[in-house]
Amino acid sequence: MSSAVSTSSHTSHAVLALYRSLLRTSRRFEGYNFREYAARRTRDGFRIHKDETDPRMIEILLRQGEEQLAVLRRQTAISQMYKFDKVVVDTAPKKHVVRS
Repeated sequence: MSSAVSTSSHTSHAVLALYRSLLRTSRRFEGYNFREYAARRTRDGFRIHKDETDPRMIEILLRQGEEQLAVLRRQTAISQMYKFDKVVVDTAPKKHVVRS
């Protein structure tokens, strides 16, 4: 039983690490639209599969996510080679929202 629990814990840690890596990598795009699109696709993809319980399917999804992370890293490297003009949304100062 502890093996199943540790495997589940390992899997949930791997999923969370992949999610964070995808979001972190998406922030490295130079262009605002690319950056927002990559972050939105990441969130949507994880949201769609949040209730997945089949271990084989989770492994397949993790593998696909790792492949997408590799693609995203290559694309951000290419993006950083070219400078884009800042869009209005990108140049506006960020407002810090204080939540209570």
